Amino acid sequence: MKELIKGLRRFKSEYFCRHQDLFENLAHGQHPRVLFITCSDSRVDPELLTQTAPGEIFVIRNAGNIVPPYGSTNGGEGATIEYAVKALDINQIVVCGHSHCGAIKGLLKLEKIREELPLVYDWLKHAEATRQLIKEHYGDRQGEDLLNAAIAENVLTQIENLRTYPAIHTRLFRGEMKIYAWIYDMDIGEVMAYDPERHAYVPPQTMLPPEEQDPDLDTSSPACTIPLSGTAPAPTTVSNNGTPTAPVAANYSQEVVPSHQRFPFVYMSPEQADRIYRGSSS
Repeated sequence: MKELIKGLRRFKSEYFCRHQDLFENLAHGQHPRVLFITCSDSRVDPELLTQTAPGEIFVIRNAGNIVPPYGSTNGGEGATIEYAVKALDINQIVVCGHSHCGAIKGLLKLEKIREELPLVYDWLKHAEATRQLIKEHYGDRQGEDLLNAAIAENVLTQIENLRTYPAIHTRLFRGEMKIYAWIYDMDIGEVMAYDPERHAYVPPQTMLPPEEQDPDLDTSSPACTIPLSGTAPAPTTVSNNGTPTAPVAANYSQEVVPSHQRFPFVYMSPEQADRIYRGSSS
């Protein structure tokens, strides 16, 4: 709590004071451009990830970035979706999953958590379609590969659930809304977006229409060095006077694989892709 209070003081004295005009405008109302649905995982920060300022995105966070189908629950997700679309007139929605998702790990062993985490069990039942799809079509995968497939499929399942909301269904039918499926790969700080035409998760900038293409969006050259194969170099320590010392031994047993190899494709028929993305992938 001490650190949080320190953060409050820094926010007021530094960030707020530097952006007083922004906060004065926000005090009169909000006009976010995107509804961003993602996981409650503490490692996922949608504003940091998208580098957006206060007031730019409207956020729903819960375990597993789940969207219960319309009418299945009286939880806050449905009310927030309805408010975002009808009251705030938002016409773009992002559903963003992430690597190493604990909720999806729980989904893959659902019966084992029934007694220990009964509320989590009940919540994850809203992703039963994902669990069944994984069970039926990914029997050849195990461990991290199985988890990544479930993470990728779950995002698409939640988009299908989104379409059950009348306000969203109507706007998609009229071509007035776009929905995007993203996966944040925290191992290398990369986001991948599902492209229904290529049937794969691809860099999101490649999905923009020609008039929105921008050379500054090219992320093929990373801003920092990230080990993509083999083992990472051992870190160095720093002495009391700030001088780097000799490298210390470290265990880097896991290879960091590029996102397009970790989330290469999903099991989805062309008919299903068309049903989910019609009106949302121009």
